[in-house]
Amino acid sequence: MVMNALRTAVRAYSTVQPGVRPGITKGFIGAIGNTPLIRLNRLSEETGSEILAKAEFMNPGGSVKDRAALFVVKDAEEKGLIRPGGTVVEGTAGNTGIGLAHVCRAKGYKCVIYMPNTQSQEKIDLLRMLGAEVHPVPAVAFDNPQNYNHQAARHAESLDNAVWTNQFDNIANRRAHIETTGPEIWAQTEGLVDGFTCATGTGGTLAGTARYLKTQNKDVQIYVADPPGSVLHSYFQSGGKLFERSGGSITEGIGQGRITDNMAQDVELVDGSFNVPDEESIEMLYRLLDEEGIYVGASSALNVVAAVKLAKELGKNKKIVTILADGAYRYQSRLFSRSWLETKKLDTAIPEHLQKYIVLP
Repeated sequence: MVMNALRTAVRAYSTVQPGVRPGITKGFIGAIGNTPLIRLNRLSEETGSEILAKAEFMNPGGSVKDRAALFVVKDAEEKGLIRPGGTVVEGTAGNTGIGLAHVCRAKGYKCVIYMPNTQSQEKIDLLRMLGAEVHPVPAVAFDNPQNYNHQAARHAESLDNAVWTNQFDNIANRRAHIETTGPEIWAQTEGLVDGFTCATGTGGTLAGTARYLKTQNKDVQIYVADPPGSVLHSYFQSGGKLFERSGGSITEGIGQGRITDNMAQDVELVDGSFNVPDEESIEMLYRLLDEEGIYVGASSALNVVAAVKLAKELGKNKKIVTILADGAYRYQSRLFSRSWLETKKLDTAIPEHLQKYIVLP
């Protein structure tokens, strides 16, 4: 059964679309997915296991959220919720909005984004350069009517031929990873994956990938990687009894104060969780740059920290997979600024031999 599933996955990801020549994708949308799985050499040697990272920053829009963006728009089209020339509205901390802006340009839709005003200026500028209408609004809790998601929903309702794609609770997001990310990982590891871990914001990447991998092998260990300020670590550690949070994090777009509909589908598949302090994430971010030549954002670094923890938890000679969600380009004015790092008291978390990479004042 496992080998048959593997052959099916390999065939699915080696089949050329009708009318498309081998090696040529059909536009921007055809380039989404099929990202490399990178062995992190130094960390693999240190742990005695294979630490493997899915290079989602190599999607054409630069992040894992290109997958969700495509699938939520496809879902709206399939359900007849949007017609040609319509408007896509979303509430997002950044990367889903960027993916949607790209997909909307490729499909001819207008794009409107509501986002917390705590996000990096690079993300806001990029969204506007991609033609999106951007509304940065004060960051407030989800139960507040002025939360950016609720504002996005109201905006879509006020327009004709518009859809709120609702990435947090639209399970088309999760479906993207059941149909693409999970099968890709399974094929790339030849069905030999022992553990998968990543952080969650909407929950789509973790839940969808977990669902596919567990369907192929129920023994694959699934762990949530959680930043400070999120409730998910306490939720999974307490068996679903607690929603406790403390502190905050420099990471953007991950962590959660509730169980989203995307995550709710698959909470029973989660075997454990890790809480990852910002100090460990920022050190790993600089290590990945120095040791592997990989330039990623803080949430990606957090995922790699969790992968190392999972490797230690499961023992040697395992294959552990995680997600490199996006590159550092969208955050570089913060993550490589000495003054910004000092305000967050994170400059001292970066080892002396890596301080040379702090090149901005």
